[in-house]
Amino acid sequence: MRILAGIIIALGGIIVLLLIIGLFVKKDYSVAKEVIVNKSKSVVFDYLRFLKNQNKFSVWATMDPNMKTEYRGTDGTEGFISAWRSENRKVGKGEQEILKIVNGERIDYEIRFIKPFVSTSWANMIVASANENQTRVHWEFTGKMKYPTNLTLLFMNMEKMVGNDLEKGLQNLKAIMDK
Repeated sequence: MRILAGIIIALGGIIVLLLIIGLFVKKDYSVAKEVIVNKSKSVVFDYLRFLKNQNKFSVWATMDPNMKTEYRGTDGTEGFISAWRSENRKVGKGEQEILKIVNGERIDYEIRFIKPFVSTSWANMIVASANENQTRVHWEFTGKMKYPTNLTLLFMNMEKMVGNDLEKGLQNLKAIMDK
């Protein structure tokens, strides 16, 4: 009985310690990657403004060829929503909405994940001329985790997890645009 009580007290102490640590752990994260594309800024932006085009280069969109998609609104405009659902746990269910477009410069998105977990993240794509025939594409993904789930950020390398997918997606975009 004393051993069991000792184990319960030790586990309780560990839980309390983790909850205290969680108060000091950051709650937000941001991952960004860039690529140079061999097309003019206007050509690249005109391609990126259409959310449906992300399905051609985004790693997440290509993980499940049987993924079901649904679109609401007019693609390439603020308020357009691209929704997805998949039996593949890595893909899950969610939707992405174009929040704001700064014509020729930037597109801001809100990404709402529904399954396998509920969360909201944000992304943006920014284009800038590298020179007359080359464009720098900046893709950023940000999110916040509420306390105490922010503790998972201690054990997750978001730069590696999300960054690798952003990098692959940008390389896919470059391959498409450089043709």
